Amino acid sequence: MAQINFGGIDENVVTRDEFPLAKALEVLQDDTIAVIGYGVQGPGQALNMRDNGFNVIVGQRQGTASWTRAIKDGWVEGETLFSLEEAAERGTIVCNLLSDAGQIALWPMLKERLTPGKTLYFSHGFGITFNDQTGIIPPADVDVILVAPKGSGTSLRRLFQAGGGLNSSFAVFQDASGHAYEKAVAMGIGVGSGYLFETDFKKEVYSDLTGERGVLMGALAGIIEAQYQVLRQRGHSPSEAFNETVEELTQSLVPLVGENGMDWMFANCSVTAQRGALDWKGRFREATLPVLNELYDSVASGEEARRTIERGSTPNYRSELEAELKEVGDSELWQTGATVRQLRSKAAEKVEELG
Repeated sequence: MAQINFGGIDENVVTRDEFPLAKALEVLQDDTIAVIGYGVQGPGQALNMRDNGFNVIVGQRQGTASWTRAIKDGWVEGETLFSLEEAAERGTIVCNLLSDAGQIALWPMLKERLTPGKTLYFSHGFGITFNDQTGIIPPADVDVILVAPKGSGTSLRRLFQAGGGLNSSFAVFQDASGHAYEKAVAMGIGVGSGYLFETDFKKEVYSDLTGERGVLMGALAGIIEAQYQVLRQRGHSPSEAFNETVEELTQSLVPLVGENGMDWMFANCSVTAQRGALDWKGRFREATLPVLNELYDSVASGEEARRTIERGSTPNYRSELEAELKEVGDSELWQTGATVRQLRSKAAEKVEELG
């Protein structure tokens, strides 16, 4: 394990240098890794582990779109692709990559197949942390570990194929064998992590739920809608409001901030933009701090989990969700975005033709 300084604070992380792929393969050489669920994280993790040389099988409901996708990805029915029940039976490391709602619904089936000595693997701390609501309480004689890539399964796969890696957190909830830590790290290397930082199940889910409701999605969507609305109400055209709110953010600024940091961005823009951003960032920070603290409290109290489980389990949730998403997609803001993306695509095609 390496010690790396993050902003003045030393943290222990695991990199591929001290825990190479060969070591991960050795740790898990006798294991059959059963990926249960082939939806969001399943494909990326399963394919990366397969390409890395691990013994991987997939469990999925036959006749679903995810089953068809698994077939297209090269999983063979009866050899590497099985029903959820059979895959869970065959696996010595059972990767529970179902949705949070799916994990609750299928926990009785999965628990029945967690015989002594097996390992239960998660990529989200939700089910374990909020087990008073989910009912997910593992048997005492199995290891329980977590590897949570910090991004979508699509990003995990894309970066792996490009020779890189998505950073992941890892944790051990239950060490029945005395080797859970090594298994967790080996799985993290196997799924294609760039580096691994240690956490626990509770911190993983608290940070994850806060992040996706905050900066990563909820706050981002909200502040985009607010700025677009202000510009439109002040007489700006849809295209101008969108370009100044979304297009420049996503196509220019965010990639540069990711590559070089916000300090670099401030140092490499016009004096007018630089001065304005520095003068106003504190106002936005102070305005949003109370909301983010309220959000974190809601996560830590279990209220966000309760609402998620309650809403997700209603019979008409899917149709209600589709209506909510349609309202977003049909808004002037995102209809304008669709047109801008089409123009961007046509411009790229033109460049390719000229090249």
